[in-house]
Amino acid sequence: MTWDNRFACITCAALLCTAAARADVAPTSIAPAPAAASVVAASPVVVAAPVPVATTVATPAPTTPIVIVETAPAPDTPPIAERGAFDMARWESVLDTVRTRATAEKISKKTIDTTLKNPAFIPNIVKRDQNQSEFKLTLDGYLNRTVNPTRIASGRKMANKYPTLLKRVHARYGVQPHVILAFWGMESNYGARMADHPLRDAFVTLIYEGRRQTFFTNQLIALMKIADKNGDDISDYGGSWAGAMGHFQFIPTTLAAYGVDGNGDGKIDISGSIGDAMMSAGNYLNRLGWNENERIVRRVVLPADFDVSLLDGKTKKTLSDWAALGATLPDGRALPVTDMMAGMVADTVAINDARMNAAIAPTDPNAVDMDVAPMPAITAYLTYSNFYRIKKWNNSNWYAIAIAELADALHQ
Repeated sequence: MTWDNRFACITCAALLCTAAARADVAPTSIAPAPAAASVVAASPVVVAAPVPVATTVATPAPTTPIVIVETAPAPDTPPIAERGAFDMARWESVLDTVRTRATAEKISKKTIDTTLKNPAFIPNIVKRDQNQSEFKLTLDGYLNRTVNPTRIASGRKMANKYPTLLKRVHARYGVQPHVILAFWGMESNYGARMADHPLRDAFVTLIYEGRRQTFFTNQLIALMKIADKNGDDISDYGGSWAGAMGHFQFIPTTLAAYGVDGNGDGKIDISGSIGDAMMSAGNYLNRLGWNENERIVRRVVLPADFDVSLLDGKTKKTLSDWAALGATLPDGRALPVTDMMAGMVADTVAINDARMNAAIAPTDPNAVDMDVAPMPAITAYLTYSNFYRIKKWNNSNWYAIAIAELADALHQ
């Protein structure tokens, strides 16, 4: 079944009637969701593409039906494309621009026509792109969601299922099996969640939205080149709302740069071939400078009054210097006295909130003994070179710590 046939059509008149409606959408969740249901949840608007012409000209509004199932609520500060207000002229301009760029880059006419044949506008993708900062977790909350017993158990099953392949990746790229498994678990829950949306539709929607138009145009062009090279139908490619694909959720430009044919079939398929996916992940980490002889992080305990301005991961000191500031191992033992450099990361928001609550509690007439208990010691993480290499994959301290914790749990 094609992506366009999944949704019932309504006429342009219905679009005008429904455009004023606002549908609230639940905040983004980090926890994996079943892929089969998520495609339906995308709620696309199927818009007919203009007929290809020899030169770029203004194209009249199509007479074919437009489908809209859901509109998103208006943002506080809308970007170029105001959420919920669909602009046909802008949509067609986006398609014309993509056609011109793709033609200039010698992408085949077949792939260009397939890409621009009735792509769907997905309002929920616009919402998710504009509201990413609204959903936040403490570090502990994030780790509880991402490094949980179910995910660890799944990772161990995969280790037992693919031992030879994992050893091949390790031998070729110097990336340990438990590290590959940690990235696989974090990125797609071991392949359980790879394709929420048709990638073609996601990219055209994000280009139309306009917040990162150049970036997403580059991603769509890269995806079109991949489809050309593999002889694939681009409309068959699925991925995340932000355009990541496959077992390790590569964006198209990353796949083009680091993808590896791991099974020797002449194609690089990081969605359908676990061999291609693992080899590509190993190659990417290797090219980022991965050092299998270094740890990622080390959990430490700090004094309750430690200067949190040092816990940004950017301030680097020797282990001896951190020890002199009061850092110890969780069991109270001293840190190794060496000149090895490391940063330090902790949940400073949670630390400052706890300090504020402790300071306010004594003046609260309803305070009880537990409210005024002494501040506990601070849990933090020493961050080594591999930590910063992970951040080149995903620029998040929480993500890098989760990779480290999951990798440690899977280390056999």
